[in-house]
Amino acid sequence: MKKQQSGFTLIELIAVIVILGILAATALPRFIDLSDAARESAVEGVAGSLASASALNYAAAVATDAGVQDAPTPTAVANCTDAAALLEGGALPPNYEIVAAAVADGASVTCVLHTPSIADTEADANFVVYGVTL
Repeated sequence: MKKQQSGFTLIELIAVIVILGILAATALPRFIDLSDAARESAVEGVAGSLASASALNYAAAVATDAGVQDAPTPTAVANCTDAAALLEGGALPPNYEIVAAAVADGASVTCVLHTPSIADTEADANFVVYGVTL
């Protein structure tokens, strides 16, 4: 009886290596430099937090004006930069700034959150602030 050998031929192994090389050459550049996308996502996340905090603060002001007992104490917001006080810790994270714009009581205004140039990249995101007068 003849004994059969099992395994891959050299041609099959080379074909697999070539296919993996092609896949790596096309997919790798997509994952190498994601710092711009990460910076944009971080700015959008902080802007979302500012918008949510502003909406909750406005809701607290409406509830207080309506006489709701045990309503949270609202914070005065007269411009976009006042929204930073609504975040936990009362300030923006490092390297973020808000472009100032005034807002009237009960009105809303779209503000811009900006991260200054870091390694020649910048990112901006818009968020809405609701004015609250105490």
